[in-house]
Amino acid sequence: MKQLSRNQVATGIALAFHISGVIAIGIFKSPLFISLTPLNLLVCAALILYTQEKINASFLAFCLLSFVLGFGAEYIGIHTGLLFGNYSYGEVLGPKWRDVPWMIGVQWLVTMYCIGISMAMLHQRLMRQNATIVSETGEQTRRFPKWWLIASTIADGALLAVVFDWVIEPVAIELGFWSWKEGEVPWSNYYSWWAVSAVILGIFHFLPFKKHNLFAVHLLLIQFMFFLLLRTLI
Repeated sequence: MKQLSRNQVATGIALAFHISGVIAIGIFKSPLFISLTPLNLLVCAALILYTQEKINASFLAFCLLSFVLGFGAEYIGIHTGLLFGNYSYGEVLGPKWRDVPWMIGVQWLVTMYCIGISMAMLHQRLMRQNATIVSETGEQTRRFPKWWLIASTIADGALLAVVFDWVIEPVAIELGFWSWKEGEVPWSNYYSWWAVSAVILGIFHFLPFKKHNLFAVHLLLIQFMFFLLLRTLI
């Protein structure tokens, strides 16, 4: 019998958690499953550690920085309104420090890692395809400058993070993750999401650690589908 890879095991666990969540929350409106959101986040973070190849100091530094920067941005947002807008957290995400749940830092870590890996793998593919062009005069150039590929990868990754937040927002509000004082999600939320994500993804890109993890791509797709399905059901 063929042994399952770490990617297959982790993907199977993530699918089981999220499919159960869609059924329990989307169909049966189970308060119990809603309250298990912090557990789901911790499982996703643990699966990332399980599937990451060659955990080194740079990888651990990214995990710490993404948690701290994400949590710090939320702290500024909650207490000043300068980032994201005027909002407050409910009780679903668990224990808080000064009105900010610790789990939101884990959410930033998981989301930024999955988006970072997905964009890094795409970037690697583009670099392979960025073949040298030889002109009639014999001059060699590349289709795209390396700096342009790096900048576009970070900027596009941040844009993907904004789309992910847009998908999450109505579900998170309905389930009591957080609420907006104006009653609607302000545009400043999406501008801030892009800016904070770009900073974290820039750190991700320049820190030297292994950036090929199929599970991270699978988890990002699973979470996208999870929240899209819940948007239609709740």
